[in-house]
Amino acid sequence: MASEHSFDVSCAVDLMEVKNALETSKKELSARYDFKGLLAEINLNEKDKTITLLSTSDNKVDALKDIVISKLIKRNIPPVAVSETKRENASGANIKATLKLNDTLDSDNCKKITKAIKDAKLKVNATIRGEEVRVVGKSIDDLQECIRIIKALNLELPLSFKNLK
Repeated sequence: MASEHSFDVSCAVDLMEVKNALETSKKELSARYDFKGLLAEINLNEKDKTITLLSTSDNKVDALKDIVISKLIKRNIPPVAVSETKRENASGANIKATLKLNDTLDSDNCKKITKAIKDAKLKVNATIRGEEVRVVGKSIDDLQECIRIIKALNLELPLSFKNLK
C-alpha cells in the first residue's frame, strides 16, 4: 500500500476549559479560611490570553497560583500551559502576578521539532505550516516514533498531536 499517513503537531489550550477552571478556582477562593476578608482576585484576559492574580502578599499570590494550576490540571490542561511572566506591586500594598497561556508553537520550537525529526533519519517529511508542524510518512510506525522523539524533547509547551491518518 503506497498511501501516505500524516499528523500535525501543535500547541492548543481549550479556552473554555481554562474559564471553567478559573470559575472553580474562584469558588474555592471564596470558601477558603485563609483568604477571608483579604483582597484576592483571579481575572482572565481572553484577548491577551493572560491570567491576572491580585492579592495582599507574595505568599497569597503563590497560593492563588497553586489553586489555579491545580484546577487547570483537573481540567486536563498541563501545568506547562501556564507560565508566570511578571510580578509587580499594584496599587496600595498589593501584589499582582501575570500568568501567560502558552498556546502557540513559535518558530524556534517548530525548528527544534523538525531538526529532531530530521536527525532521527526516519523516512518521514516534516514541514512547518504556520504555528504547527506537519509530519508525513508512509509508515505509521515511523510516525509513532516521531511522536516519541518530539515528546522526548521536553519542550515547555502543551503539545498536541492531531489528525493521525
